[in-house]
Amino acid sequence: MVAIYFFICHRYLRMDRMASHQPIFIDITWGAAGSTKELTMAISDYAQKYFGVEVLMHLTCSGLTVAELKKILNEARSAGIHNILALRGDPPKGAQFWEPVPDGLVHAIDLVRLIRQEHGDYFGIAVAGFPEGHPHTRHDSDSDIRYLKEKIDCGADFILSQFFYDTNVFIDFVKKCRSSGIKCPIIPGTISFGSYAT
Repeated sequence: MVAIYFFICHRYLRMDRMASHQPIFIDITWGAAGSTKELTMAISDYAQKYFGVEVLMHLTCSGLTVAELKKILNEARSAGIHNILALRGDPPKGAQFWEPVPDGLVHAIDLVRLIRQEHGDYFGIAVAGFPEGHPHTRHDSDSDIRYLKEKIDCGADFILSQFFYDTNVFIDFVKKCRSSGIKCPIIPGTISFGSYAT
């Protein structure tokens, strides 16, 4: 219990320092198969209330039924969270492949549709973009862009990219998106370093 308390306090202190720089938003990740859903919701709620910073809460299809996803969305709305990053999600810990659960969703686009169906325009919805290619279709960037456009056409508001090391790769990705008819904002993803060692 003490270790968990320290972990949470340490995260809040770091978040407080980050919030002092007045970011447009902070994003809170979601554990594989919803393994950290209570912690994700608690941190998102706390950041929204006490740091006064917009939160982009990650939500995945992984390991969750449609009924559970609806409940999470209702909880997020009750907590005053306005932004969701809709993801398919990673396989559960120890699993080699991703599989939908019975009565669950299969793709991120299904989650975008569910959010719009249940909550209209209440939530701002982000979807993931992959400047270096999706891990499962790395050599088919045309398909990646086509799927991304479908998610935007279904109601997503903006794209948050995976982080990258080569700026030219991101610029090329944005050009491909624009030429395919994607007009929404595309925000380059960054990763914060936890220590000098990383």
